[in-house]
Amino acid sequence: MNEQVLNALKQVIDPELGVNVVDLGLIYRAELQDGKASVAMTVTTPGCPIVDQMQEMAEAAIWRQVPGVESVDLQVVWSPPWRPTMMSEEAREQLGWTP
Repeated sequence: MNEQVLNALKQVIDPELGVNVVDLGLIYRAELQDGKASVAMTVTTPGCPIVDQMQEMAEAAIWRQVPGVESVDLQVVWSPPWRPTMMSEEAREQLGWTP
């Protein structure tokens, strides 16, 4: 995973949960090669009403914060399905899911 792309995506906050998409475990691929950013992300449920908004926010964050980007290919994927175990410890703490 490319750190520049991940850092940009950490600025994208899921409006329903208030946690960034990286810590939620929604980013499956984040690459940057020859000016092309390639990202595979998911959302917490297939019927998520804000999937288009999340995709737009992620693309905008990459364009704004990753120097030298010439194109962004962001795909929303459904496999593997997201599970709460994909969240970082920070996200679990933020949501109060720690023992």
